[in-house]
Amino acid sequence: MDNHPVSCHQLGRFFQLDGKQLQQQYKHHISDYPQWDQRDHASEWMVFEQNMGPRLSIDETALSNDELYTVVTNKAAKGQQGAIVAMIKGTQAEKVIEILQRIPERLRKKVEEVTLDMAASMNLVVKRCFPHAHRVIDRFHVQQLAGEAVQEMRIKYRWEALDQENEQISRAKQQQQTFQPEILSNGDTLKQLLARSRYLLFKHKSNWTPVQKTRAGLLFERYPRLKQAYDLSIRLSDIFKLCTSKQQAFKRLALWYNDVEASAIDAFRTVSRSIQNHYLDILNFFNNRSTNASAESFNAKIKAFRASARGVRDISFFLFRLSKIYV
Repeated sequence: MDNHPVSCHQLGRFFQLDGKQLQQQYKHHISDYPQWDQRDHASEWMVFEQNMGPRLSIDETALSNDELYTVVTNKAAKGQQGAIVAMIKGTQAEKVIEILQRIPERLRKKVEEVTLDMAASMNLVVKRCFPHAHRVIDRFHVQQLAGEAVQEMRIKYRWEALDQENEQISRAKQQQQTFQPEILSNGDTLKQLLARSRYLLFKHKSNWTPVQKTRAGLLFERYPRLKQAYDLSIRLSDIFKLCTSKQQAFKRLALWYNDVEASAIDAFRTVSRSIQNHYLDILNFFNNRSTNASAESFNAKIKAFRASARGVRDISFFLFRLSKIYV
């Protein structure tokens, strides 16, 4: 029961027992939860210095009711036993720093690399707690910004198409005519084209299905600025995929900046400024091609465990069970 994310309710059903009663027996008598050394403060913080390693990830996750926890994990554990270094309630930098500094300084100075997102609080935590570590901003967070900029344009055009269609419907009613929307060659109306293009705009064009290729052709013919934004997004993604060194990536990123400025797309100017403010940490990706994927995967495991436990009623006990699996 300790080493597998199975709920007492599931075990109860399997053995035809009262799941709630089984959980209480496990909590108070079968497990070593009453003697757990982290019990008194687990809902606020947990630290497992024995799981420290040279390469860490830091991210945030929600346990229940949108209560955020900062999670530090050891990449070497690959999301298995030994993964959790620390879990701290909240994302406020000073509080997280205070708890992480409980880990001996000699161990923290051995950390060589920490992957993180663009949040200023996370950056400050890593700078203060792991002073010798390279900070690596996750490439997928950078690409996500560009993807969101493309989606912002698509949504704007969709609202415009909806407004235009509503006006046409009103006009047809006034003229006592039946409104017939334009049907494109693939069978979509204009608003359907914009709605159904959401997923293809997140994908690289090399991965489009034949249906998506047809839809993209119709979309970009109608909205060339959207094609321009999509191309900028894909070019940014290709920098991370194709470049083999910081120098090569820096040169291609400089050319990308120039094209963003020339495009005059406001959303991409915001993306560009964000990247410029963090470019040194972003380019650290090319040291070891490290990402925060392990942290995201671990967050998914926490959510799956939470679902199997039917939510989190007792946070301290939930974290005890989590620690049994990942410490």
